[in-house]
Amino acid sequence: MDALVKISAHTQNGSEALLAIRVSGDVVGEMGALDGSPRSATVTTCGRAVVFQVRGAVFIDFIRRHPEAALTLNQMAIERLRWANQRRLDFTGYGTDVCLARVLIDLARRHGTRKDDGLDIGVSLTQTELGGMVGAKEVTVQKALRGLSGLGLVQPGHRRVLITDMRGLLSFADLDQRDVSPKPY
Repeated sequence: MDALVKISAHTQNGSEALLAIRVSGDVVGEMGALDGSPRSATVTTCGRAVVFQVRGAVFIDFIRRHPEAALTLNQMAIERLRWANQRRLDFTGYGTDVCLARVLIDLARRHGTRKDDGLDIGVSLTQTELGGMVGAKEVTVQKALRGLSGLGLVQPGHRRVLITDMRGLLSFADLDQRDVSPKPY
């Protein structure tokens, strides 16, 4: 993975929510180009990144001339919508600890790297940023991480989380292996 960016937005009360993580090859900023609205989020690079900016009119013209690109863009948007819908379902049906476990599993599936002692989620995130992904305050995320760590499922560190027992974390998250098979993003 050469590039990593965080997509975030602010709520009306000023809180920041981490909406998504994007990596090399991902398209960002397409919503504004497609519907002409102002941007709805902020993209922040997390280290070195080479980006290519395509102006809205050029992007729209390209999509019109290449229907296969439009189909790929639609598939990408559907996958992102499914991810967002799943997070909303998680928020409704589970407590913060399970929501956090599910997000950690998803991040590890998409970006994780094997280590001797487990699976690193592959993304450097603060506990505040993790909270933004699960709709929780930092103190609640700290408590959830302590609980998951106490169960031997994860090992939190500075801006990192190592999954030490994936099967146990899947069980805790009320998921099975089929629920987290790799999917294109």
